[in-house]
Amino acid sequence: MILFQNIKSNIAAATTILLTCGAIQSTVAQKDTIRYVGKTLSNIDYHHGQLSPAVGVHATQIMRASREHPEKADGFGWTYNHQPMMAYWNNTFYLHYLSDPAGEHIPPSHTLLMTSKDGQNWTKPKVIFPIYRVPDGTTKEGVDGVAKNLDAIMHQRMGFYVSSDNRLLSLGYYGIALDRKDDPNDGKGIGRVVREIYKDGSFGPIYFIRFNKSFDQSKAAYPFYKKSKDKKFIKACDELLSKPLMMQQWVEESDRDDVLIPLKKEYKAFSYYHLPNGNVIGLWKHALTSMSKDNGKTWEYNALRAPGFVNSNAKIWGQKMSDNRYATVYNPSEYRWPLAISTSDDGLTYKDLLLVHGEISPMRYGGNYKSAGPQYVRGILEGNGTPPDGKLWVSYSVNKEDIWTASIPVPVTSEVKEDVNDVFNNLPNGEELKLWNTYDLAWASAKIEKKADGKKYLTLRDHDAFDYCRVERVLPFAQKMEATFTVIPEQNDKGLLQAEFLNKQGLPAIRIIFDADGQIKVKHGARLGGMGSYEAGKEYTINVKLDVTSRSYYIKVNDSKETYKIFYAPVDGISRIMFRTGEQRYTPNPDTAPDTPEYVDLPNTGVEIPEAVFNIKSLVTKKL
Repeated sequence: MILFQNIKSNIAAATTILLTCGAIQSTVAQKDTIRYVGKTLSNIDYHHGQLSPAVGVHATQIMRASREHPEKADGFGWTYNHQPMMAYWNNTFYLHYLSDPAGEHIPPSHTLLMTSKDGQNWTKPKVIFPIYRVPDGTTKEGVDGVAKNLDAIMHQRMGFYVSSDNRLLSLGYYGIALDRKDDPNDGKGIGRVVREIYKDGSFGPIYFIRFNKSFDQSKAAYPFYKKSKDKKFIKACDELLSKPLMMQQWVEESDRDDVLIPLKKEYKAFSYYHLPNGNVIGLWKHALTSMSKDNGKTWEYNALRAPGFVNSNAKIWGQKMSDNRYATVYNPSEYRWPLAISTSDDGLTYKDLLLVHGEISPMRYGGNYKSAGPQYVRGILEGNGTPPDGKLWVSYSVNKEDIWTASIPVPVTSEVKEDVNDVFNNLPNGEELKLWNTYDLAWASAKIEKKADGKKYLTLRDHDAFDYCRVERVLPFAQKMEATFTVIPEQNDKGLLQAEFLNKQGLPAIRIIFDADGQIKVKHGARLGGMGSYEAGKEYTINVKLDVTSRSYYIKVNDSKETYKIFYAPVDGISRIMFRTGEQRYTPNPDTAPDTPEYVDLPNTGVEIPEAVFNIKSLVTKKL
């Protein structure tokens, strides 16, 4: 009995401790951490997570990897491309990313830079940090192997720094991976390099700004930055080294006892933003968070998972937006899809979850540690420039293969109030797609084009055998609606255009198809019904009157007789219309196997299909 009482007493004491700790943690969570209090969660059975899109997001593939056509890609034909970083300086967007021939942590490796004046049209990649040869005989404590004819691995968590006297520094890190499973960010690499980017687009010399102490500096291929004859360059580097928040980004690559790193825990991929009271919110992978009240010199507590946030081993980005609200952009799942944005009024309490990028193109090339989905998102860090359009700009990779950017209009919203009256030729130049969401690829574009008749159209082009372009327009929610759109196909013997009416979660009820056999079709359950043929170069105006309550719609093409149809899937209402130049994808999914040692490429990765072009003249909707 005494023993039993002692056990009960110990259990009670342990419970009290746990409850007390829980209460303390809860108090910390309530007062000092960011938190997600919204009810929306992503459904990973769908690439879009069944999330409503943030209105007007333009997702653009700025570098499509191609081993077979390097002249259309990076100039090298390398197919592992990842970790993009952005800055805005000298009225120009700057983006750099690391690149390996096929897989992560397998040399050689270099970092490439792209620039853009408008965020849409980007230069071809240039090497900013070249391949670096590891000195023969180099070893790593605790790791088997000796370097022989080995190149370094680039794997940096910081890309740019704009100094107080407006000099742009670009940074990279050379790590060592003695085999494909070795970690180049273990603090046992070579060191971090820096070079200046000048206003004319040229680069300064490369210097080391910080060595790993295990590396023999006498064998370095580049000098230490203090050797520069440019005193202003040295001053900019010194200024960077004096900023704790900048240094916190270096924690993974730096010595584990580096005096410059304030918080030496092995948290990954740091981002941060300031609150109005000067406090700093820090974010790391897995949605870990902490707060600093002295600009990053110290942190209030060891990082903990931000309550309510769902995020795995992929980056999370946080920043203050141009409307003085706050945003986090991340993969809200245990997978690297979808890419979503959550917003907050005060930088602490996040209430919504909206879609930024909800497509996963097929992974064309196999490779070490390649993961499916839009991932490793980074925006423009405080101090690294502010684009004049007021949008939130982010960069990311898809499948660790292709490099993307997305512009997100501010204020961020998922709703529109007015019916659509988009006759593209009548809309102001540059604003035609203001309320449209676009998925715009290098080989399958979605852009406004002026044609031979002098008029503007939303033109969808596709010669990508593995992907499609896609555009969609958010509509005022309706259970009864009339929609009219006009399409001019430039061919009738190839290509595909699908138009779908979707609910708020992105589930379609109606699908209308311009098929490759020259026929216009609609989807009837598992079958397709014919609506007549179409010709190249001719206008086709599709009118649809739909009623969600009866799951039915009337459709007519040009002056044909109205035809009565049934939804092929039930929905609660219609919230958007979408146009896509390919069949909807459903793989990968949660049960798809991860990367395998074989690193198998898809067949015919270099193939280009004949281009198909569809011009959308207008879209007009009316809530009934």
